[in-house]
Amino acid sequence: MAYTVTLIPGDGIGPEVTGATQEVLRAAGAPIEWEVVHAGMKAFEETGEPVPAAVLKSIRKNRVGLKGPLQTPKGKGFRSANVTIRQELQLYTGLRPVKTLPGIETPYTDVDLVVLRENTEDLYAGIEHEVMPGHVISLKVSTRAAGERIAKWAFEYMRYKGRRKISCCAKPHISPMADGAFIDAFQAVGQDYPFIAQDMLPIDNLSMALAMDPMRFDVLLLQNLYGDIISDLCAGLVGGLGVVPGANVGDRIAVFEAVHGTAPDIEGKGIANPLAVLSSGVMMLEFMGEQKIADRVNQAIWRVLEAGKKTTGDLGGPANTAEFTAAIIEEL
Repeated sequence: MAYTVTLIPGDGIGPEVTGATQEVLRAAGAPIEWEVVHAGMKAFEETGEPVPAAVLKSIRKNRVGLKGPLQTPKGKGFRSANVTIRQELQLYTGLRPVKTLPGIETPYTDVDLVVLRENTEDLYAGIEHEVMPGHVISLKVSTRAAGERIAKWAFEYMRYKGRRKISCCAKPHISPMADGAFIDAFQAVGQDYPFIAQDMLPIDNLSMALAMDPMRFDVLLLQNLYGDIISDLCAGLVGGLGVVPGANVGDRIAVFEAVHGTAPDIEGKGIANPLAVLSSGVMMLEFMGEQKIADRVNQAIWRVLEAGKKTTGDLGGPANTAEFTAAIIEEL
């Protein structure tokens, strides 16, 4: 059985790293047929829209997508292409596993945590206005329904993944109604999961604790803005945005993506690191139930990183994109 998956190559180095991912998944025997559509700057240049209706239609039809980094046109009044896709498709859970990898030098040696981010509300709702010249109000949206929805998703994810402790992190003393509603929803849902350890932590305390000892954390649950910031911080603990996968998941649809930028400074040079998109592709295989193929690809990646002889420059190796990709395929 072949699955049809929406592929958004993206901008900058996007086509290079998604192309490398396609090669590896093909070599691993993943039964995927790709339906290619374009979003971001390339789509804007062709259609005048960063996220054309055809993109959303394709993802809704196929239920699963893989996406490279997107660039949103600046100064044109458009909302972020990434945010648009998440909100239009109600991909309310931002999933970012963060794990120490072999061959990558970092101050920490055994990080293994997951950041879960509520994707649809908070300041990313984009509700702001100028009440008088020089006075702008932005609204932080927080509903009980959205809090309960992602809390339920988080606890179920932990139950099936064998995760044992979840920390809900916010700033209720500063924002008692908005952040308080998120924490209240978390606590209410958490009563149905007494076998999972639960705690609450102020977001500033979390930031310090992550810098001091990230190994103490298992799963972090955060609102949109906090989750955006903390997920990038956590990526830095294991080597940066170029080594961590990401996904945006709803009730019926999931889009897997690299969380790094378009890197226009190295576009077309053939030296981009495809690991973030490839690891997101592995997560996609797991989501689709192709666990054996996902495991094979993961093991091949691990062996290449461990050897360190055929990784890209940002990972400390001498290889270009094609050589890194070929090394992983050889390990398969």
